[in-house]
Amino acid sequence: MDRGRGRVGTSPDWNGVVGEIDESGGRDAVDRWALAGRRRRVPPNPELSNWYVGLAPRFARPATWRRLDSAPTADTHPKPSSVTTIHPPADDSHCGWLEILPAPAEPRRLAEDLEVDCAVVGAGFTGLAAARRLHELEPSSRIVVLDAQRAGFGASGRSSGFVVDLAGFVAAKPPAEAERFIRLSRAGIAALRRQVEEHDIECAWDDRGWLHVAAGEPGLQSLERLESWLDQRGERFERLDRPAMASLCGSDFYRAGARLPGSVLVQAGALVRGLAGGLDPAVELYEDSPVTSLTRAGAWHLGIGGPPSRTIRARSVVLATNAALPALGFLRNRIFPLFTFGSLTRPLSQEQQEQLGGEREWGLLAQDPMGSSLRRTRDQRLLVRNSVVFTRAPRAPEAARRRAAEAHRVALARRFPELPGLELEHTWGGAMGMSADHNHFFGRLAPGLHAAGGYFGAGIALGTVAGELLAELVTERDSDLLRDMQALPGPAWIPPEPFLGWGVRWRVGRLEARAEHV
Repeated sequence: MDRGRGRVGTSPDWNGVVGEIDESGGRDAVDRWALAGRRRRVPPNPELSNWYVGLAPRFARPATWRRLDSAPTADTHPKPSSVTTIHPPADDSHCGWLEILPAPAEPRRLAEDLEVDCAVVGAGFTGLAAARRLHELEPSSRIVVLDAQRAGFGASGRSSGFVVDLAGFVAAKPPAEAERFIRLSRAGIAALRRQVEEHDIECAWDDRGWLHVAAGEPGLQSLERLESWLDQRGERFERLDRPAMASLCGSDFYRAGARLPGSVLVQAGALVRGLAGGLDPAVELYEDSPVTSLTRAGAWHLGIGGPPSRTIRARSVVLATNAALPALGFLRNRIFPLFTFGSLTRPLSQEQQEQLGGEREWGLLAQDPMGSSLRRTRDQRLLVRNSVVFTRAPRAPEAARRRAAEAHRVALARRFPELPGLELEHTWGGAMGMSADHNHFFGRLAPGLHAAGGYFGAGIALGTVAGELLAELVTERDSDLLRDMQALPGPAWIPPEPFLGWGVRWRVGRLEARAEHV
């Protein structure tokens, strides 16, 4: 299989551009990788950490170092008396999920100094769930939610909308750990379903089941392992061969697929915006109100960017910023960001819909970690996600977004040659929180300071339940689910630069060598 040869190099800030090698084994015709003339590759789906951070066993400290809430290390949080200078996120303005929605109302910005019981930083799936649950548990407490941008404008609203509970990375976990992960993820899905029904959120909720798919030999092998694990668990799934796949999605690109009835697809931007709108009025949501400093002097003091700048004094703080946790000054040696890219086409014409055929709504998640995620949406667009960038900057370079758009055009042309001239209307990037061993962080960083993040691309369900359980942790409740969450291992230590970069390049080199000879 000739997947194309990539050069491995360095840059002054150890950032590199990475992207898709197509699952079918064909060589991409377009060079998408040039950042300072160098290139690296990382796959864009929840399987990506299977190989991208395969360097973990070579660098990770023993498991006893992983529980940061019980054995904090120097990289866990700043000294309590210090000020953490924060660089707010700066996501691009091209997110298709949000752009196709009606314009939101004007944001409510923080306009005065406040004293509150709990400040939740981040209005995505985790932060909104934490605020909602905090209000349920302590309705008399004053709770504020702060977001540097608009609610859902960050990674939550930029997700491709696959709500994950069963996947290859889950199957690779020890059995007891996998069971806890699945229980937690399904609790998150149930919580989201309740909110969708209670608040009548129009988010294209579809639980007929999306598919794990394979086009190349590595993907087929991975799919077989996944199906074997599903069989052992007694999970229902439907195996589709190549003709069945073509009948479903209108493309003979895929050799096989496994459909999981009950798995959920959503319009992520609409869902998270609906969740924000469904907050109890007693919960104060402030948007365009970036946290620029965090100080502990008895209580926590949050500096809020202006103009004019304001201060919030909070008895407790919940950090629900996922990939931005290192930018806040926490977990820098546990979690790192990866920017992934998605594109939405213009709505398909009636003629294009007839040419495509198949089912009118579906989602395909590539089992090969180098493959593309693909959806046909309810409003008859095609969504494709591939290509990623590894950078510690608050946003991905604009040039990387443009290169991703070209990669998306190539991927769609390969899968749907009968639809020439498909036009991309929106292309955007968003940061996933990654760890070296598929484990996320959940727990206490310091007295009165709690956080969750590092969901490795599976944060819709897991992030939702993590937010609810952070609320229980803050209010000192107990539950079976909270014990499940606390029993999961935390993220392993990762080396600082340049060692992390060296390990990544070593791993990528091995993958590319394997890909060229399989």
